[in-house]
Amino acid sequence: MYPVLFEIGGFTVTSFGVTMALAFLVAGWIFAHELERLDEDPDIAWDLVMYAALGGIAGAKLYYLLLNWPQTAADPWGAITSRSGLVWYGGFFGAAALVAWRVHRGRHSIPRFADAAAPALAVGYAIGRLGCFLVGDDYGRPTDLPWGVAFPNGAPPSTAANLRTYFGVDIPASIPGDTVLQVHPTQLYEVGMALIIFTILWNLRKRFTVPGALFALYLLLAGMERLIVEVFRAKDDRFFGPFTLAQSFSLLIIVTAIFMMYRLWSRRNGMEVAK
Repeated sequence: MYPVLFEIGGFTVTSFGVTMALAFLVAGWIFAHELERLDEDPDIAWDLVMYAALGGIAGAKLYYLLLNWPQTAADPWGAITSRSGLVWYGGFFGAAALVAWRVHRGRHSIPRFADAAAPALAVGYAIGRLGCFLVGDDYGRPTDLPWGVAFPNGAPPSTAANLRTYFGVDIPASIPGDTVLQVHPTQLYEVGMALIIFTILWNLRKRFTVPGALFALYLLLAGMERLIVEVFRAKDDRFFGPFTLAQSFSLLIIVTAIFMMYRLWSRRNGMEVAK
């Protein structure tokens, strides 16, 4: 893979950093386009992108620190300043909270702005996961499928020892620890599913006229996507039987999205009857 694109002097430009920046730029452009379509000021989009970046990075880091508390307690400063440890669900909740606060403070409609952001979130996630693939992070379990990918320079490398130690994968003892194994490229699975979600949202955005409904659909599809991909991920956080922590959050988001859609459509039908 290509974790480092190039170096200028002592400054290293990483593929993950470039894709993250690209994700925010593309998502911001789509968000601005949708705000303009909804007769809102498109310049607000870039202000909110900055808030999303700050809240997302803080939330992702905080989630990681709490999830890995023993390592955090042993070396707090090292854990905080490490370039690794950005968990998506923590980032999502952190960004959503800060952006919602900013939208409310500006006296804008949160459901309306959330609908405008839904397609942007999907495409931004797809680009971000491409960065994970390039750096060799968040890969899956070993596989013999033709599209399996080995990550000899991954974070960490997909060796038998790392899969055993860090992810609790049952690797036969006959396989030496330094053997680099092919694994499911779950990052690319997510890129594909996120682009499908973007396509669905983009095609339905003009048909969903109830504020908040498109965002609820995004939550439903995003939760289902993560629920599926976690089946193939190399993970060591299966605290709830066969479910990973991310799958547990996904189930909660799916239930929340279904409840939101039910309430929104029920309210709309009630208003139509009242007329």
